[in-house]
Amino acid sequence: MALERKAERLLALKPDIAVVCECAEPSRWRRAADWIEQAPVWIGENPSKGLAVFTFNGYTARLAEAYDRALRYIAPVHIGGPTACNLLAVWAQNASGGITRKHQLGPLRRALSKYRPFLAEHPSIIAGDLNSNAIWDKPGWRINHSAKVAIMEKLGLVSAYHRLRDEPHGQETEPTLYWRDRRKDGPTYHIDYIFLPIPWIAKVRDLRVGSFEEWCGSGLSDHVPIVAEIDV
Repeated sequence: MALERKAERLLALKPDIAVVCECAEPSRWRRAADWIEQAPVWIGENPSKGLAVFTFNGYTARLAEAYDRALRYIAPVHIGGPTACNLLAVWAQNASGGITRKHQLGPLRRALSKYRPFLAEHPSIIAGDLNSNAIWDKPGWRINHSAKVAIMEKLGLVSAYHRLRDEPHGQETEPTLYWRDRRKDGPTYHIDYIFLPIPWIAKVRDLRVGSFEEWCGSGLSDHVPIVAEIDV
């Protein structure tokens, strides 16, 4: 939220591509956004809280014609520039429904089916807030995180963090969410991910997760960023 007041911290990461969840529609920002180099992609129903993709350093973003508005906060985006690729930007709002939850596929799993041709046509990245982790998996639940990870692996995509840190899903040592009270000793979870093509994993120069002190302790957000630098 309130990215227009926090843009300096985003720009300090020097991104080529940035997936930003809970972002207001840029055209409604009260302050001039001189830092926006290219037209961003933004989707959402609430102009104060949607999903955005920003690009820099010669990269461009264009929402794919295949975008399905029923999958409200998952955006298939064509990335142009020095290394063209496809990006599935995700802010997964996993519906709860008590006893029916186990029968729900969840938005990302439905998107993986819907956008399979999109993900297959170019080297592709899936990145954002998946709002899921293997620690919440239950036997037989269709919404299970592990099921989505398995589908993405069949598509040739793996989590950069888990491959490079050599940590299993559900056993992450670095959280990306300091939930509820934004305390370092409070509930913490790893729910933000970057899934890359398997051949790109060997080309990752740096993979880092933001610190609590810089992002949450300072009041910026309850999430910290996950950043991959890839030499492609």
